[in-house]
Amino acid sequence: MSLRNKSILLIIILLILDQTLKIFVKTTMIAGEEYSVIGNWFRLHFLENNGMAFGMEWGGRFGKAALSIFRIIAIGVICWYLASIIKKNAHPGLVISVSIIVAGAIGNLIDSAFYGMIFSESWHTPAIMFPEGGGYSSFLHGRVVDMFYFPVIDTHWPDWSPIKPGESFIFFRPVFNIADASITTGVLAILFFQKKFLGETT
Repeated sequence: MSLRNKSILLIIILLILDQTLKIFVKTTMIAGEEYSVIGNWFRLHFLENNGMAFGMEWGGRFGKAALSIFRIIAIGVICWYLASIIKKNAHPGLVISVSIIVAGAIGNLIDSAFYGMIFSESWHTPAIMFPEGGGYSSFLHGRVVDMFYFPVIDTHWPDWSPIKPGESFIFFRPVFNIADASITTGVLAILFFQKKFLGETT
């Protein structure tokens, strides 16, 4: 199988996994609901966010639409870059890393662009797909579905601590999804192995 076909296959597989899990969570869980997967340190915790990866937000409805448009442009640029490095027979590790970034970016764009139109709200009951009367929002104003929660350390600051004495302390609070993980993994791989990867792109 050519490197190009491997890249396409990887993107498709990640998109299927990402969207399948998101749709499952959205249609079977209520926002804020949580299930233990492995003890207390790996949980499925259903959250939706209006913004960037790991729940960051910016600029209200205008910011949401602007972010979605930016995602579309960014995906186009990254896809162009991916096609160019494949033609140059770049290091397979670079191609794979960029491919999973593309998959993650498309995965979250699908939520932002379409979920508001095709799902009902998830506040009191699990969402209905293609509800009568339409979804909870409009094109480009959907919310991204997050579900992976790894509170590896869930404890309290000691009473004698000068920082938030007695208050809750959770190590690694972000709730994220497969798309977020794909983008982060791809970026970190390029950063860590840039000399090895980028040395073969020219």
